[in-house]
Amino acid sequence: MYPFSSGKGAPRTPSLVRDKGNSVSDRLPAQHRSMPDVWARLMLWVLVIFSTATTNGAEISGRVRLDGKPPPEKIVDLTDYPDVAKAYPHLVGKLSTRHYVVGEDGGLANVFVYIKEGLSGQAFPPTTNAVVLNQTNGVFDPYVLGIRTQQTLIVRNSEPYLDNPQCESTNNKPFNFAQPITGMTSRHAFDRPEVLIRVKCGIHPWEFAFIGVVEHPFFAVTGKDGRYALPAGLPPGKYVIEAVHPKAGRLTREVTVAADKAQTVDFTFTLPASKK
Repeated sequence: MYPFSSGKGAPRTPSLVRDKGNSVSDRLPAQHRSMPDVWARLMLWVLVIFSTATTNGAEISGRVRLDGKPPPEKIVDLTDYPDVAKAYPHLVGKLSTRHYVVGEDGGLANVFVYIKEGLSGQAFPPTTNAVVLNQTNGVFDPYVLGIRTQQTLIVRNSEPYLDNPQCESTNNKPFNFAQPITGMTSRHAFDRPEVLIRVKCGIHPWEFAFIGVVEHPFFAVTGKDGRYALPAGLPPGKYVIEAVHPKAGRLTREVTVAADKAQTVDFTFTLPASKK
């Protein structure tokens, strides 16, 4: 069958304007409608080919688990930080570190999963969407995030006091922002890939965030259940996928993906005996 075919034989060009069941072009002499018909048919086939090409990518998803019991999180003592205690009295004695966020059945949150190898030489359209790293409720939110090279990072202070977000990059130009005003934002972009970059607050030493910078769009961060899903459209081929956690470390898997195929890639971090 031909696309948009309404019967046997060659496909007919779909009409945009109809009058009593016939298109305007159908009522023109053949010599006047031949070229428009040809162009219309060409455009139809271009659309069909384009739509097919854009759905030929693979989909990769999976789950990251933690084997072993992590050490208990530490409660942040806010005695020397009256600004935070005053702004968030409900956090006094409850605000803690977030080294390991583990859900049911060992699902590990805050793992950056991305294509580490296999996309060299391929270009992807840039994105104009900005990624926001917010300081609120005494922490950075999100704790782990991903961003592409040259994509805009917006660092926002939503706290009612002075914050000082600092980037500890080794492969990119670092940043050091003073943000004394609530709602103040600062912008930054990374030129080169780097996984992971630590961000800290120069005033509140328990506040950390981690950024994964890559050149392509195929990355994700695990949720509370440890699950992730890379964006659809990964070209068929052989790849190295890496899962990176700020504390648990790094794991890699080699995979071969086919067009239009969904594939599951799981990871399990095992804590050393000294950390269990």
